[in-house]
Amino acid sequence: MAINTRTKGELALMRKSGVITARALGEVLKNVREGISLIELEKVAENQVVKLGGEPSFKTVPGYRWTSCLTINNEVVHGIPRDIKLKNGDILSVDLGAVFKGWHTDAAWSVVVGSQKSKARLPNGQVKSQNDEKEKFLAVGEEALWKGIGQAVDGNRIGDISGVIQEVVESAGYSVVRALVGHGVGRELHEDPEVPGYGKKSTGLKLIAGMTLAVEVIYTSGKPDVVLDPDGWTITTADGSLGGLFEMSVVVGVKQAEALTDWRQK
Repeated sequence: MAINTRTKGELALMRKSGVITARALGEVLKNVREGISLIELEKVAENQVVKLGGEPSFKTVPGYRWTSCLTINNEVVHGIPRDIKLKNGDILSVDLGAVFKGWHTDAAWSVVVGSQKSKARLPNGQVKSQNDEKEKFLAVGEEALWKGIGQAVDGNRIGDISGVIQEVVESAGYSVVRALVGHGVGRELHEDPEVPGYGKKSTGLKLIAGMTLAVEVIYTSGKPDVVLDPDGWTITTADGSLGGLFEMSVVVGVKQAEALTDWRQK
C-alpha cells in the first residue's frame, strides 16, 4: 500500500481545492428548502465549483455524470440528483468534491429540511417533535465526525479515528455502515488508506503528519445493512431506516488535524 504525505506546495493546492469544495457545499446547503428539487441543487453545486475555479471531482468517477450526490431519508450515499422536490422534515445529505490543478477534496453534510436547530428540550430530556428526533440523529453524526478528525494526528493509527466514530454512533443507539468507508484523498478522489467508521483504537496503519484523508461518518438510525438501488448508484438502508452522512477532507497534523473543507469557516 503506497501512502503519500504531501509537500508544502501540494498542501497549498489542496487547501485551495478545499476552499472550493467547502464554499460549494455551503452554497448548496443555503439553498436547501421545502419545494426545491435535487436537480436544482445539483445546478447550484456545479455552478459554484466552476465559478470558483475548480472542476467537479465526482465526474472523474467512471460513469458518474454529476457534481454532487444527493440522498434523502433512507438513502445513505451516492444518490443521483433527480427531479424530486424536497419536503419539510426530509433528511438530505449533500456530498460533493472539487479538483483544483489536479488535487481533489471531498466533503458531505446532512440536514433536516425546514428545521431550525434548537437547544430547547423538555425537562425529562425528550425531544419536542419528529424533526427534533431527526436533528438529534444528525447531531450524533456531526459529533462523531469531529471526534474522529480529532484523532487524525501524527503517531496515532487509523483505528483511533475509526474507534471513536463507532463509539459515538453506537453509544447513541445508531449503527455504523460497515460496507462503506472513508479514504485517502489527493491526486485521486479515492486513494489508500481506507478509513472505516468502525474498528479498534490503537490498531491499523500509523498516521504521519502531512497525510490527507477523507474522514466519513456513514451511519443509520436502524441496522447497518445497505442495498444498491436499481439505478446502479444510490445505496439505501436495507430496513428503511434513516441514513446520515458527514465527511471532511483533512490533513493529518503534528498536534492537530486541519479540516480543509469546513464549509462553516470558508
